[in-house]
Amino acid sequence: MSKYSQKSILKTDLRPATIAIVGVGSVGATTAYTLQLSGMIADIVLIDINKDKAEGEYMDLNHAAPMTTETQVRVGEYSDCVDAAIVIIAGGANQKPGQTRMELAAKNAKIIEEIIPNVVKYAPDTILLIATNPVDVLTYASYKLSGFPTSRVIGSGTLLDSTRLRCNIGRYYNISSDSVDACIIGEHGDSELAVWSRATIAGMNLAEFSAATKQEYDKESLHKIFEHTRDAAYNIIKRKGYTAYGIAAALTRIVEAVLRDEGSLLTVSIVGDYYGIKNVALSVPTKVGRDGAHHIMDLTLNEKENEEVKNSAKKIRAACDSLGLK
Repeated sequence: MSKYSQKSILKTDLRPATIAIVGVGSVGATTAYTLQLSGMIADIVLIDINKDKAEGEYMDLNHAAPMTTETQVRVGEYSDCVDAAIVIIAGGANQKPGQTRMELAAKNAKIIEEIIPNVVKYAPDTILLIATNPVDVLTYASYKLSGFPTSRVIGSGTLLDSTRLRCNIGRYYNISSDSVDACIIGEHGDSELAVWSRATIAGMNLAEFSAATKQEYDKESLHKIFEHTRDAAYNIIKRKGYTAYGIAAALTRIVEAVLRDEGSLLTVSIVGDYYGIKNVALSVPTKVGRDGAHHIMDLTLNEKENEEVKNSAKKIRAACDSLGLK
C-alpha cells in the first residue's frame, strides 16, 4: 500500500476531487498514474491536443484501475475543467539532451498562452499547478495570463530538487533522508542553490552532526552532492530522453498538501517579492493548503547564499522581461 493510501485511511478530511491534467506526454501521463495510485482523487481528466495519445493513456490507466483504486479516468476538453480543484499544466516541449530549461522559454510560453485562457474560461476558481519548464518563467506567465491571485498559481519549483538533495545527503551520511532537513531555493534550474547554512540532521547543522558521529565534514564532497542534485535532470535526459517519475511524485505531493489543507512548507514556486527582487516567481519554503500557496517568509541566509539567490531571481526576471512578461 502506498504512503498516500495509508494517509487516506488515517485521515478523514480529504474531499473527493477532480484533477485535470493538460498535456499527457511523459510527465502528464506519469502524474495521472501516480495520482491514480494515491487513492486521493475521485476523477482525473486528461486533456491533450493529440486526442489519440490522450485516449491511449486513458485506456491504459483504466486497465490498471481494478488493481489499484476506483479513481475514474477520462479524456476531456477544456470545458471538463469546470469542476477541477486543481488543473495541472504539463503541456509543452521537453528538454533535449544538453538543452537548458531556459532555452525552452519562448517555445513553451507560446503554448502556455494557448492553454491558460482556455482553462480559466471554464475553471475560474481552480488552482493552477505548473509543471512545464522553465517552470518559474511559466508560473509567472500563467499568473499574468490567468488574472488569478498569486496563491492560486503554483509552480512545481524546486520541490523535486530539495527531495533529491535530502536523499543524497542521507546517502552520504548513511541515514534515512527523512532525518535530513535541507532545501534548494531559487530557480528550478542552473542558478538554484542549496541552503547549506540551514541544513540540519537531528537538529544539528552538518558540521555538528559530522563531529557527533565521527564522520568527516567535507565541504568539497557536499558541493559535489549539490552539483549531482542540480544536474540530475541533465543526466537522466542524456540516458533516457526525459524525466517523469520524480516530477510526477512531486506534483502528487503538492496535490496532497492542497487537498488535505496541510499548511505544509514546500519549496514550490509562486510570484512574489524575494530578497529585495520584486515581482518574480521562484522557490522558497512556501505554505501550501486548500486555498493555494502563500509566501510567508524568506529564509535567513548567509551573505554568499543571499547574493546567489538574488542572482537567481534576477536571471528569472530577465527571462520574463525578454518574453515581454512585465
